[in-house]
Amino acid sequence: METSAHWGTYRVEVAGGEVVAVTPPDADAAPAIGNVVSGNRHGSRVARPSVRRGWLEHGPSPGPRDGEFVEVGWDHALDLVAGELGRVRSRFGNQAIFGGSYGWGSAGRLHHAQSQLHRFLNAIGGYTRSINDYSRGASMVLLPHLVGAQAALDLRYRPASWADVTAHTDLLVTFGGVRRSNTWVVPGGHARHTGSAHLRAVGRTTEVVSLSAQRDDAFDGAQWLPVMPATDTAVLLALIHVLVVDGLADDEFLARCTVGADRVSRYVLGELDGVPKTPEWAETISRTPAASLRALAHRMAAGRTLINVVYALQRGENGEQPVFAALTLAAFLGQIGLPGGGFAHGFGSMGDYGVGVAGPRLPTFPQLTNPVPDFIPCARISDLLLRPGQEIPYDGGRLRFPEVKVAYWAGGNPFHHHQDLRRLRTALSRLDTLVVHETHWTPTARHADVVLPVATTLEREDVAAGAGDSRLRVMPKIVAPFAEAREEFAIYTSLAQRLGADFAEGLDSRQWLERIYEEWRAAPGSPPAPPFAEFWRDGGVDLPQEPYDDPVFTAFRAAPEDFPLGTPSGRIELDSVVAGQARWREPTQWWGSPAAAEFDLHLLCNQPSHRLHSQLDMAEASQASKVAGREPIRLHPADAAARGLSTGDVALVRSPQGSLLAGVLVTDALLPGVAQMHTGAWFDPSAPEIADCVNGNVNVLTRDVATSPLTQATSGAHVLVAVTGHDGPVPPVRAYDPPSTR
Repeated sequence: METSAHWGTYRVEVAGGEVVAVTPPDADAAPAIGNVVSGNRHGSRVARPSVRRGWLEHGPSPGPRDGEFVEVGWDHALDLVAGELGRVRSRFGNQAIFGGSYGWGSAGRLHHAQSQLHRFLNAIGGYTRSINDYSRGASMVLLPHLVGAQAALDLRYRPASWADVTAHTDLLVTFGGVRRSNTWVVPGGHARHTGSAHLRAVGRTTEVVSLSAQRDDAFDGAQWLPVMPATDTAVLLALIHVLVVDGLADDEFLARCTVGADRVSRYVLGELDGVPKTPEWAETISRTPAASLRALAHRMAAGRTLINVVYALQRGENGEQPVFAALTLAAFLGQIGLPGGGFAHGFGSMGDYGVGVAGPRLPTFPQLTNPVPDFIPCARISDLLLRPGQEIPYDGGRLRFPEVKVAYWAGGNPFHHHQDLRRLRTALSRLDTLVVHETHWTPTARHADVVLPVATTLEREDVAAGAGDSRLRVMPKIVAPFAEAREEFAIYTSLAQRLGADFAEGLDSRQWLERIYEEWRAAPGSPPAPPFAEFWRDGGVDLPQEPYDDPVFTAFRAAPEDFPLGTPSGRIELDSVVAGQARWREPTQWWGSPAAAEFDLHLLCNQPSHRLHSQLDMAEASQASKVAGREPIRLHPADAAARGLSTGDVALVRSPQGSLLAGVLVTDALLPGVAQMHTGAWFDPSAPEIADCVNGNVNVLTRDVATSPLTQATSGAHVLVAVTGHDGPVPPVRAYDPPSTR
């Protein structure tokens, strides 16, 4: 049988009611597929509803979320959860329930954990929600101010395609590289993996320059131009400086299609602050040779150039600035709206980026309407819990944090996505109750008061497709649910009944699956599709692969007066009333800051290749990537030698926020002074006398500081650290052991 995940479609072999083997569909498949067999029945599965003993015996209240769990029957567990939700609704109002549930729990269109939770909470009167995402939270707020809401959407869903690049682009300049492993992942999954094929094609037709602190951020054949982390904005401003001084800027395009270019020119020339943004100035900040920057600017102006910025660059202090500066550079080149030229924000960040097909609307499970107006940017969860009643600036306005008593989490792991885990644990201790749906005993489940065991993707029926996908696919039930695990749909149906609400509308999950499919195929604009029974029998239906029409920038470029952007001026705003202009703002986390005197390595925290975020970290493929039994830290040979470290050693990694143990991996693929770790190792605080996490969760190190008051997004992509050898006893990793239950 075949099924799908966010990292693709794969075949499953079952024997004796258990998954015994998986087969990837193509040579470009994600290694994460190798986690399925050992992960689905791993000893860390949650077997039965479990309630923290202290909460069960003493009732809901703030306090440390530790101590053993008590296994209870389903009816008892559901009564407890319904009773607590009812108490909070009646005493404090529905805004006291937080249901952000940021996560990637399932690729299915029906059993999408976040959608089901939101529908349930809306059915009982609403909840405080989260908006935006951790991946590109700064860009989502910034870009509409610069190019308008529709063009900002086009930059995500209708950008220049890989085919455009191979056909038209002479030079692809990509800040942050184009990592192949990121192209394996698509929300909803894709029927086929095309990332490697696209990269090979681009390598044959287009010069590629990767500006990054890591050589292997790009494929073989790309030119690596090293840049120290957090300094890309300085490099971009220096490139603009060269265009202005050497007469290479497209003044006609700037005058016709932008506002604020004159002020940008004055800034890079040093007329506004007395500091010309020359390549030599940028070299002192970025360590990128001035001669290389000057030569690159001339290459960019000599042919069709596409400037790409990966998502990771905006996940830092002042994270809006490299995106803003790259768009500004593209405007000064004057190629925005030309085939294969201009600006892109996502190549190498997501597998559906640049496929060139928008695709039809997909089946969706309706979430109902939330009557509660309160919300937070998703990266401000700790602030929400620690600062009730306080206000923060956001997107040109102000937000007030409501007082939250209950958080309901499903399909996600904030101990992966969020920063400064000491602070997060303190924030969670302010709750009366934390309810978690989980398949496994993840760090989030271990911090909950009530844990409800849920079925995995392999244990229920669904359909899958991602944006621009080639096929809407059947996801059959492969094996029976583990132990007492239930579908979340059934859990919410029972809870809603206890609370006098209607979640399921009298249908079971199979009937809802048929309903959303039939409503989809009957909707205007949907492609031809057979009845549900035939669709299910055939394993899916092909989706149209017609390239999307010209995006907004093409028509805008041709006639900006007839096709204005959704900005106050109707043009690209290089100097915005709300966002200002692109500027170098010195962060506290970079190699030139005072903090680097003690914390002298710049740690990059990026997405893993052998798992999706933190999913199935305990399983075979993820474990195969470990060093010394824990998450590896990559060090340049010079940095490793200076610390007496070699591959296979165990290192203690510290920041002002916390400490961890990591296995050492020495490589020359990094700039000296730069270290790198993947996110997603399960948080393990079992030996606090040695380190805050002995399994290598980087978020014990990262800072819970917003990118800026404008966007309030995450700044967790990098942090300054100190690395030394760990000479004492090496504690075992206990992150994957279930907690004590009775």
